[in-house]
Amino acid sequence: MKQKLNFSFPGLKILDRYILGKFLGTYIFAIAMITVILVVFDYAERVDNFTESHAPLSDIIFDYYINFIPDFINQFSGLFTFISVIFFTSKMAYQTEIIAMLSGGVSFRRLMWPYFLGAFAIMTLSLSLNLWVIPESQINCVEFKQKYFKKYKNQQYDRNIYRQVEPGVFVFVRGYGSNKHASYLALTRHEGNQVVESLEASDVTVDPATGRWKAQKYITRSVNQAGEEDFQQLRDLDTLINLDVRELGKVDVIVSTMKIGELNRFIEQQRSKGSDSINIIEVERQGRFAYPMATFILTLIGVSLSSRKVRGGTGLHIGVGIALCFSYIMCNRVFEEFAKSGSLPVWLAVWTPNFIFAIIAVYLYRKAPK
Repeated sequence: MKQKLNFSFPGLKILDRYILGKFLGTYIFAIAMITVILVVFDYAERVDNFTESHAPLSDIIFDYYINFIPDFINQFSGLFTFISVIFFTSKMAYQTEIIAMLSGGVSFRRLMWPYFLGAFAIMTLSLSLNLWVIPESQINCVEFKQKYFKKYKNQQYDRNIYRQVEPGVFVFVRGYGSNKHASYLALTRHEGNQVVESLEASDVTVDPATGRWKAQKYITRSVNQAGEEDFQQLRDLDTLINLDVRELGKVDVIVSTMKIGELNRFIEQQRSKGSDSINIIEVERQGRFAYPMATFILTLIGVSLSSRKVRGGTGLHIGVGIALCFSYIMCNRVFEEFAKSGSLPVWLAVWTPNFIFAIIAVYLYRKAPK
């Protein structure tokens, strides 16, 4: 009679250490191998830029690649987890190790314990990278690219920037760059569909510390209740606008450089202004939690698929696994667009791929050998 093992924490036994070692070892090896290949190809592609801009080797290594690698690891963490699980589990299955474990009285549910320990370790790493490490590294990467790559200068800024700074008040900025200078500024206040007040200036500079905008000349327009327009030409503009200089950048670039606490405060700030970019920012915040949580789902799918002997061997397992993994990534992108457009609530759209693949994972788990 087979002994029924409880799925409570039993301590790390030989079986746990064996599977956990294979899981994390394969994962780390896959990450390291692909990272080295990526760095070599990226350097070969950018070596002309490095040479032309006279970028020091220390800056290339410590300001660019050291900060580039965490983002790469996190982007493909789910894929590497999936492939790692399928690769070594399929190998154990074809060496009849899985059969031996199950025949020895270890339940399939108990067998999942070390897998979930490994998934928890990878999820914790991915979550830490998402919330704190990658935003900091992205700042350094952007600064490096702006300094040494011509095509990246001012890339984080749109040519024409339109933002809501408070309900009914909008600012339009043209030609803003990293030199804190804009070729044109317009500040307008709306009542319904009508502009009732406006301020316009050319060759404007801003002090990021104080948020004050300055120009030598500017004009103002206002419309009274009778519909009469008042027009004035003035000098020495010095005005305070409720606009953080970072908000002038592309929204997706801005939020990618914010740690989670800063991102939460930024969302509240933008919500109080009635910003129309809330959905984009919320997608970033929800995604930082949803993607790492998928590690458990992908691990369960991987084990359930590869723990059975089938015709085609490990290659078939990996092929099916990669297809499912890329389906998950594509599903994520599709639902993110639904969230950004407002077609679905952000939290529902971002988490829906996890819900769908969790159902697939449970189905495959029930079909796995017991």
